[in-house]
Amino acid sequence: MERDELECFLILSEELHFGRTAERMRLSRARVSQLVQRLERRVGAPLFVRTSRRVVPTSLGRRLRADLEPHHRAIAEALERATATVRGIDTVLNVGFSNPLTGEIVMKATEALRETHPSLAVEICEIPLADPYGQLREGAFDLQLTEFPVLEEDLGRGPALLAEERVLALPSSHPLAARAALSLEDLADVTLLTIAGPAPASWLEHHVPSRTPAGRAIGRGPAVTNMQEALTLVGGAQGAFVAPAHTGTYYARPGVTYVPLSDAAPVGYGLVWRAGHTTAAIETFARTAARVAATEAAALA
Repeated sequence: MERDELECFLILSEELHFGRTAERMRLSRARVSQLVQRLERRVGAPLFVRTSRRVVPTSLGRRLRADLEPHHRAIAEALERATATVRGIDTVLNVGFSNPLTGEIVMKATEALRETHPSLAVEICEIPLADPYGQLREGAFDLQLTEFPVLEEDLGRGPALLAEERVLALPSSHPLAARAALSLEDLADVTLLTIAGPAPASWLEHHVPSRTPAGRAIGRGPAVTNMQEALTLVGGAQGAFVAPAHTGTYYARPGVTYVPLSDAAPVGYGLVWRAGHTTAAIETFARTAARVAATEAAALA
């Protein structure tokens, strides 16, 4: 098996989409298809079932991925260690995280790097909710794992590493708190807390929308600067707050009910850094974080 066949097979097994696989490999979709077909001829049986809507691995494909992935990961880590030795990655990398879920990914990536790159020290710190990019721009962080989308032209970004659904944090006494699920149109019937600080307008609109998809205005409540403050106000019936689904697990508290938003786009998370400031240490952390996030996503599936 050639290296491009192996990488194409493993990426397609993860993405289950020829277009996304082509983007990650920087190849055409036709070339990706050729690589898969060549590997299937080598194996002697189909590895994927293809339809007009989806790509699904066969039982043989799933078994081959399970057999190959640990060896591919070990080879990649060995190459990283060799490259790190040549490049002399013996620096301190400051990494930010935006919430408990991203904090866990960053921490696990840091622990993995202690084994593979002991000379690379990683310091981690939480990103202020009210200023999602300020410390990164000032150089306090070298990179951060944060919510997507990121539309800032001065910031570089990697692919989305994982995603989760969104919920509405409501006072438990609110009539909507008794519902099993809500839609974005229901936001017109609540007062949303907003976020104080220098957050970009596009970021703020994504996390605190001003109108429903049908154009109905959403009321504005007090401004907050952190999650604890937001949930204190929600529990005091001062408003509601749109949050990622993990908030209900990490911030369970009396007086606050979390209801899924069934039609809200999931929150994606990825790594962000200052454009033009990519280093070997950042690239090494990004590869490790991607592996950790893939493992976490598979565990949640």
